[in-house]
Amino acid sequence: MPPKPERIAHRGAPRELRENTLPSFLRALDRGADAIELDVHATADGVVVVHHDPRLKPDTARPLYAGQAIRELPWAVLQRVLYRDGHGLPTLAEVLEAVGSRGTVYVEVKQPGIEAEVIEVLRASKTRTAVHAFDHRVVRRVHELAPEIPTGALVDAYLLDPVHALRGARARDFWPSVEFTDAALIDAIHAAGGRVIAWTANDPAAIAALTAAGIDGLCTDDVRLLDPA
Repeated sequence: MPPKPERIAHRGAPRELRENTLPSFLRALDRGADAIELDVHATADGVVVVHHDPRLKPDTARPLYAGQAIRELPWAVLQRVLYRDGHGLPTLAEVLEAVGSRGTVYVEVKQPGIEAEVIEVLRASKTRTAVHAFDHRVVRRVHELAPEIPTGALVDAYLLDPVHALRGARARDFWPSVEFTDAALIDAIHAAGGRVIAWTANDPAAIAALTAAGIDGLCTDDVRLLDPA
Protein backbone atom coordinates (compact mmCIF):
# COMPACT_ATOMS: atom_id res chain seq x y z
CA MET A 1 0.00 0.00 0.00
CA PRO A 2 1.47 3.42 -0.95
CA PRO A 3 2.16 5.90 1.84
CA LYS A 4 -0.38 8.62 2.53
CA PRO A 5 0.29 11.76 0.49
CA GLU A 6 1.30 15.01 2.13
CA ARG A 7 -1.81 17.04 3.00
CA ILE A 8 -1.25 20.54 1.64
CA ALA A 9 -3.72 23.33 2.39
CA HIS A 10 -4.31 25.44 -0.71
CA ARG A 11 -4.07 29.07 0.46
CA GLY A 12 -5.06 27.89 3.94
CA ALA A 13 -8.68 27.03 4.66
CA PRO A 14 -10.48 29.07 1.96
CA ARG A 15 -13.81 27.32 2.49
CA GLU A 16 -13.90 28.66 6.05
CA LEU A 17 -11.83 31.86 6.11
CA ARG A 18 -10.39 34.32 3.61
CA GLU A 19 -7.60 32.69 1.64
CA ASN A 20 -3.96 33.64 2.17
CA THR A 21 -4.49 35.09 5.65
CA LEU A 22 -2.91 34.08 8.96
CA PRO A 23 -6.21 32.85 10.48
CA SER A 24 -6.84 30.74 7.37
CA PHE A 25 -3.39 29.14 7.50
CA LEU A 26 -3.67 28.38 11.20
CA ARG A 27 -7.15 26.91 10.74
CA ALA A 28 -5.79 24.55 8.08
CA LEU A 29 -3.05 23.39 10.43
CA ASP A 30 -5.62 22.84 13.15
CA ARG A 31 -7.59 20.73 10.64
CA GLY A 32 -4.60 18.43 10.20
CA ALA A 33 -2.67 19.90 7.27
CA ASP A 34 0.94 18.80 6.93
CA ALA A 35 1.72 21.91 4.91
CA ILE A 36 0.25 25.10 3.56
CA GLU A 37 0.53 26.58 0.08
CA LEU A 38 0.47 30.31 -0.54
CA ASP A 39 1.17 32.99 -3.16
CA VAL A 40 3.56 35.91 -2.94
CA HIS A 41 4.27 39.26 -4.54
CA ALA A 42 6.65 42.04 -3.50
CA THR A 43 5.80 45.63 -2.62
CA ALA A 44 7.42 48.67 -4.21
CA ASP A 45 10.04 48.61 -1.45
CA GLY A 46 10.75 44.89 -1.64
CA VAL A 47 8.62 43.46 1.18
CA VAL A 48 7.33 39.99 0.26
CA VAL A 49 3.60 39.78 0.96
CA VAL A 50 1.08 36.96 0.69
CA HIS A 51 -1.66 37.58 -1.86
CA HIS A 52 -2.88 35.67 -4.91
CA ASP A 53 -3.62 38.42 -7.43
CA PRO A 54 -1.12 41.08 -8.50
CA ARG A 55 -3.69 43.74 -7.63
CA LEU A 56 -5.70 44.33 -4.47
CA LYS A 57 -9.16 42.83 -4.52
CA PRO A 58 -12.19 45.10 -4.99
CA ASP A 59 -13.63 44.51 -1.52
CA THR A 60 -10.93 46.43 0.32
CA ALA A 61 -12.34 48.64 3.06
CA ARG A 62 -10.40 51.52 1.51
CA PRO A 63 -11.85 51.90 -2.00
CA LEU A 64 -8.94 54.17 -2.91
CA TYR A 65 -6.66 51.14 -3.04
CA ALA A 66 -9.01 48.64 -4.70
CA GLY A 67 -7.44 47.29 -7.87
CA GLN A 68 -4.06 48.89 -7.30
CA ALA A 69 -0.97 46.84 -8.10
CA ILE A 70 0.90 45.49 -5.08
CA ARG A 71 4.25 46.06 -6.75
CA GLU A 72 3.47 49.80 -7.00
CA LEU A 73 2.62 50.35 -3.33
CA PRO A 74 5.04 50.53 -0.38
CA TRP A 75 4.56 48.28 2.62
CA ALA A 76 3.79 51.30 4.81
CA VAL A 77 0.60 51.69 2.78
CA LEU A 78 -0.26 48.03 2.28
CA GLN A 79 -0.02 47.12 5.94
CA ARG A 80 -2.91 49.50 6.60
CA VAL A 81 -5.13 48.01 3.89
CA LEU A 82 -7.88 45.80 5.28
CA TYR A 83 -10.70 44.00 3.52
CA ARG A 84 -14.26 44.35 4.69
CA ASP A 85 -14.00 41.14 6.71
CA GLY A 86 -11.15 42.68 8.71
CA HIS A 87 -8.33 40.66 7.19
CA GLY A 88 -5.20 42.23 5.79
CA LEU A 89 -2.18 41.09 3.82
CA PRO A 90 0.40 39.21 5.91
CA THR A 91 4.05 39.27 5.02
CA LEU A 92 5.73 36.00 4.15
CA ALA A 93 7.94 36.43 7.21
CA GLU A 94 4.88 36.71 9.44
CA VAL A 95 3.40 33.50 8.01
CA LEU A 96 6.63 31.57 8.46
CA GLU A 97 6.86 32.71 12.07
CA ALA A 98 3.24 31.73 12.72
CA VAL A 99 3.62 28.28 11.15
CA GLY A 100 6.95 27.55 12.81
CA SER A 101 7.58 23.82 13.07
CA ARG A 102 3.93 22.85 12.56
CA GLY A 103 4.30 22.24 8.83
CA THR A 104 5.99 22.99 5.54
CA VAL A 105 5.24 26.21 3.67
CA TYR A 106 5.09 25.91 -0.14
CA VAL A 107 5.62 29.36 -1.64
CA GLU A 108 4.28 30.07 -5.12
CA VAL A 109 6.14 33.02 -6.61
CA LYS A 110 3.61 34.93 -8.70
CA GLN A 111 5.82 37.89 -9.59
CA PRO A 112 8.96 37.21 -11.65
CA GLY A 113 12.03 39.13 -10.59
CA ILE A 114 11.54 38.84 -6.82
CA GLU A 115 13.44 35.59 -6.38
CA ALA A 116 16.22 37.17 -4.31
CA GLU A 117 13.75 38.85 -1.95
CA VAL A 118 11.86 35.59 -1.43
CA ILE A 119 15.05 33.65 -0.78
CA GLU A 120 16.19 36.20 1.79
CA VAL A 121 12.98 35.71 3.77
CA LEU A 122 13.15 31.92 3.55
CA ARG A 123 16.78 31.79 4.65
CA ALA A 124 15.97 33.89 7.71
CA SER A 125 13.39 31.33 8.88
CA LYS A 126 13.74 27.87 10.40
CA THR A 127 10.39 26.77 8.98
CA ARG A 128 10.53 24.06 6.30
CA THR A 129 9.91 25.68 2.94
CA ALA A 130 9.86 25.09 -0.81
CA VAL A 131 9.26 27.34 -3.81
CA HIS A 132 7.19 26.68 -6.94
CA ALA A 133 5.93 28.67 -9.93
CA PHE A 134 4.25 28.43 -13.30
CA ASP A 135 7.13 30.44 -14.74
CA HIS A 136 9.84 27.82 -14.82
CA ARG A 137 12.48 30.51 -15.25
CA VAL A 138 11.61 31.59 -11.71
CA VAL A 139 11.99 28.01 -10.49
CA ARG A 140 15.38 27.61 -12.12
CA ARG A 141 16.55 31.01 -10.83
CA VAL A 142 15.66 30.09 -7.25
CA HIS A 143 17.59 26.85 -7.61
CA GLU A 144 20.61 28.70 -8.97
CA LEU A 145 20.57 31.29 -6.18
CA ALA A 146 19.64 28.91 -3.35
CA PRO A 147 20.16 25.26 -4.25
CA GLU A 148 19.31 24.24 -0.68
CA ILE A 149 15.68 25.32 -1.16
CA PRO A 150 13.51 22.64 -2.82
CA THR A 151 11.67 23.85 -5.91
CA GLY A 152 8.64 22.80 -7.94
CA ALA A 153 7.39 23.29 -11.49
CA LEU A 154 3.68 24.10 -11.81
CA VAL A 155 1.90 22.98 -14.99
CA ASP A 156 -1.66 23.15 -16.27
CA ALA A 157 -1.42 20.67 -19.15
CA TYR A 158 -0.49 17.05 -19.79
CA LEU A 159 3.07 17.41 -21.05
CA LEU A 160 4.45 14.88 -23.51
CA ASP A 161 7.79 14.98 -21.70
CA PRO A 162 7.22 16.01 -18.06
CA VAL A 163 10.64 14.75 -17.01
CA HIS A 164 12.28 17.18 -19.43
CA ALA A 165 10.30 20.04 -17.89
CA LEU A 166 11.21 18.95 -14.37
CA ARG A 167 14.91 18.71 -15.15
CA GLY A 168 14.94 21.88 -17.24
CA ALA A 169 13.55 23.84 -14.31
CA ARG A 170 16.00 22.10 -11.93
CA ALA A 171 12.97 21.25 -9.79
CA ARG A 172 12.39 18.55 -7.22
CA ASP A 173 8.59 18.62 -7.40
CA PHE A 174 6.22 18.44 -10.37
CA TRP A 175 2.92 20.25 -9.71
CA PRO A 176 0.25 19.27 -12.30
CA SER A 177 -3.42 20.15 -12.00
CA VAL A 178 -5.54 17.21 -10.89
CA GLU A 179 -7.20 16.69 -14.27
CA PHE A 180 -3.80 16.19 -15.87
CA THR A 181 -2.46 13.76 -13.26
CA ASP A 182 -2.49 9.99 -13.61
CA ALA A 183 -0.50 6.92 -12.61
CA ALA A 184 1.69 7.04 -15.74
CA LEU A 185 2.75 10.61 -14.97
CA ILE A 186 3.45 9.79 -11.34
CA ASP A 187 5.54 6.77 -12.32
CA ALA A 188 7.54 8.79 -14.86
CA ILE A 189 8.39 11.55 -12.38
CA HIS A 190 9.24 9.03 -9.67
CA ALA A 191 11.55 7.18 -12.04
CA ALA A 192 13.36 10.47 -12.62
CA GLY A 193 13.78 11.00 -8.87
CA GLY A 194 11.09 13.67 -8.51
CA ARG A 195 7.92 14.12 -6.49
CA VAL A 196 4.37 14.79 -7.73
CA ILE A 197 1.96 17.19 -6.03
CA ALA A 198 -1.46 17.60 -7.63
CA TRP A 199 -3.65 20.70 -7.34
CA THR A 200 -6.42 21.41 -6.53
CA ALA A 201 -7.65 18.08 -5.14
CA ASN A 202 -11.24 18.53 -3.96
CA ASP A 203 -12.96 15.50 -5.51
CA PRO A 204 -13.00 12.39 -3.26
CA ALA A 205 -12.82 9.99 -6.21
CA ALA A 206 -9.76 11.73 -7.66
CA ILE A 207 -8.15 11.89 -4.22
CA ALA A 208 -8.63 8.13 -3.75
CA ALA A 209 -7.29 7.29 -7.22
CA LEU A 210 -4.20 9.48 -6.92
CA THR A 211 -3.47 8.22 -3.43
CA ALA A 212 -3.62 4.64 -4.72
CA ALA A 213 -1.27 5.63 -7.55
CA GLY A 214 1.34 6.77 -5.04
CA ILE A 215 1.16 10.55 -5.39
CA ASP A 216 3.44 12.43 -3.00
CA GLY A 217 1.19 15.36 -2.14
CA LEU A 218 -2.33 16.66 -2.62
CA CYS A 219 -3.04 20.38 -2.50
CA THR A 220 -6.67 20.91 -1.47
CA ASP A 221 -9.12 23.66 -0.53
CA ASP A 222 -10.26 21.58 2.46
CA VAL A 223 -7.81 19.24 4.21
CA ARG A 224 -10.76 17.51 5.86
CA LEU A 225 -11.23 15.74 2.51
CA LEU A 226 -7.90 13.99 2.95
CA ASP A 227 -7.33 10.95 5.13
CA PRO A 228 -5.33 12.02 8.20
CA ALA A 229 -4.34 8.45 9.05
